Amino acid sequence: MENNDFLTDWGISLMVFLPLAGALIMMLLPKAEEAAHKVVAVGASLASAAVGIALLADFDYDNAEKLQFVVDRSWIDVISSRYLVGIDGLSVPLIALTLLITPLVIIYSWNHFPAPHNPKAFLILILVLHTGMLGTFVAQDLILFFVFFEVVLLPMYFMIGVWGGEQRQYAAIKFFLYTLFGSALMIVSFLAVFFVTGGDSFSMVELARGVAERNAAGDLAMSTQVLIFGGMFMGFGIKVPMFPFHTWLPDAHTQAPTQGSVILAAVLLKLGTYGFIRVALPILPEAAVEWAPYIGLLAVIGIIYGALGCLAQTDMKRLIAFSSVAHMGFVMLGIATLTDFGLNAAVFGMVAHGLITGMLFFVAGSIKERFHTLEIKRLGGLLLQAPKLGWILGFTTMASLGLPGLAGFWGEFPAILSAYNPGADLSEELFRVYMVVAAIGTVLAAGYLLWLFQRTAFGTPNDEFADEHIHDVHGSEWLAWLPMLLLVLVLGVYPDLIFQVTDPAMDALGHTFATLGD
Repeated sequence: MENNDFLTDWGISLMVFLPLAGALIMMLLPKAEEAAHKVVAVGASLASAAVGIALLADFDYDNAEKLQFVVDRSWIDVISSRYLVGIDGLSVPLIALTLLITPLVIIYSWNHFPAPHNPKAFLILILVLHTGMLGTFVAQDLILFFVFFEVVLLPMYFMIGVWGGEQRQYAAIKFFLYTLFGSALMIVSFLAVFFVTGGDSFSMVELARGVAERNAAGDLAMSTQVLIFGGMFMGFGIKVPMFPFHTWLPDAHTQAPTQGSVILAAVLLKLGTYGFIRVALPILPEAAVEWAPYIGLLAVIGIIYGALGCLAQTDMKRLIAFSSVAHMGFVMLGIATLTDFGLNAAVFGMVAHGLITGMLFFVAGSIKERFHTLEIKRLGGLLLQAPKLGWILGFTTMASLGLPGLAGFWGEFPAILSAYNPGADLSEELFRVYMVVAAIGTVLAAGYLLWLFQRTAFGTPNDEFADEHIHDVHGSEWLAWLPMLLLVLVLGVYPDLIFQVTDPAMDALGHTFATLGD
């Protein structure tokens, strides 16, 4: 199957930069033209989605392990960096997730702009974020990847720092410093790989080939590879975030506006896990084997720690934020197994977590708007006052705790199962201990999520809200939420929708680890 020539030459670039073009148009419009800003923002995100759908429709799924729609152009010749982009089976689900989430966030924003009221600036930041996220998922050059990876930093900083809660400035600075620190170590690692392979190209494929050749020749010390992988581990691990680098996340989620929390949970955290699978594992596979037991250990600590942290929370958004630490632990456990099965589970887990936790933050935002509080002890009786909102919360909590038939199950169960038989001669005994610990984490997840649902939705309304009229789900909320709710159900019933796309690419990467000792 041959890709369409126009899509091959222009498709990826149009998809990535149309939101940025929309942001530039909005900069030229007066701040008072709110309706025009809304239309341009929705239009730019939908135009990007239309191009993305055309790319995914023309994608050759029988050869999903191969890069398609590749564009290789001169960019910064003086440092041997090129504008090199492409899509394979790993990119497809995450691009689709991003193309879905951003328009839905903008639609939700239509009647839900946080204070201070400035739709122009707020929507521009969302569009810039959109370009950064899409660019990260298509970049095949390490410098280009790093640029897109960093583009998302400033918009999210301003979104938290300007439109956030009472502690917004503290949360924004903490988010910025943590991720910038990780990024500094990451770029040093990228440069180190470039120089130890001869400094010819920043292409991920070329660098992986260069490391393999120097390994075969015995020219690259294992200690060097382990150290370089450590820098990447810090950069990506902070973004995930993994325990013990997670402490910025609860503050950022709690203080961010609803839209910021949704984008952060649904897509931004995935940049870290995606970076592990796209960059760290293929380029430094032997170092990945050395690091895998420690990654697995931190993953299962994160699962238990996140769950226990949830049980201690009194604020609904903060509880959901700690649940992200636990759920991303399952993704990292799948990655740590270094098997095609575990890697497939990790990618599915990324998409499932994005949809489910994004929905939880949407619902939390709407509850905050109606009750002006997210203190769990002050809430209650949601099913009586706003039954549709209550049942949506119930559906989403069931998906989050991993109920079979919903997407969350396929994000957790295969990741746990993959730890039974890890790859690359990793210790089976150790990973089976990790498997048991992770399974205990699912029990704790059921505990804190059911506790949250019971306290907020059941019973009678708190006295302070008993006489208030609480509006049920608005039209803009239905528009933003229905696609996500339906996908959670569809992926739960038919998980092969993602597995059949990712499997060829993950098979190829898993084969790399299976043949390391040969």
